[in-house]
Amino acid sequence: MVAQVWLGEMSVDVTFKDIKNVHLSVHPPTGQVRISAPRRMELDTIRVFALSKLQWIKDQREKFTDQTRETQREMLDRESHYLWGKRYLMELCERPGRSEILLSHKKIRLLISPGSSFDKKRNVLNNFYRKVLRKKAKVYANCWEERLGVSMNKMFIQKMKTKWGSCNPADRNIRLNLELAKKPQECLDYVILHEMLHFFVPNHGARFVSLMEEHMPHWRIIRQTLNEAPLSYTEWAY
Repeated sequence: MVAQVWLGEMSVDVTFKDIKNVHLSVHPPTGQVRISAPRRMELDTIRVFALSKLQWIKDQREKFTDQTRETQREMLDRESHYLWGKRYLMELCERPGRSEILLSHKKIRLLISPGSSFDKKRNVLNNFYRKVLRKKAKVYANCWEERLGVSMNKMFIQKMKTKWGSCNPADRNIRLNLELAKKPQECLDYVILHEMLHFFVPNHGARFVSLMEEHMPHWRIIRQTLNEAPLSYTEWAY
């Protein structure tokens, strides 16, 4: 039997076995927490045990996230960049005029003024990511609004240091991490559903998990895909 408990935003996978003692482990590359427990042990007891080990868990997760961080991008020609989980090579094209990004089958072409700074190049690329992310996010959000019978007020896209997304249930606002543009599209869909379900359930308890399974039965697989992707210098696991 497999179950799950939550320590705030952190999920813990629980497997019940024919054993006498509880075994806690944290697994690379994302620091996923797993507990093996005796079959008759209550989930509340397991959660209390996990909370008693919370600092140790955080220390182990920090080691893994430090190890899996993505190489800092330098905005150079033939450098690798990602869009929706697909790898592209950057092609720099210096010329006068408006700066923009042109996307081809295998390349992200950055049209930029001669002598532009690193910050200028990065801002052009981030603005491109923000545009495509917002467009795709609106499609997913509209679908979930109709299916869930709820309306979202505003959607914000920004750099986030600790989460893939967040929400304000009272105001019906959602915030998305800009880095989601680099991940497979199903990851964006998962994060939007996750945040919109918080309009109904403020925590990650049994009801929240039940709703996730009802509307996205394979959500755990998608979450694993999201958290196994290389982290940038501004991301942590969700």
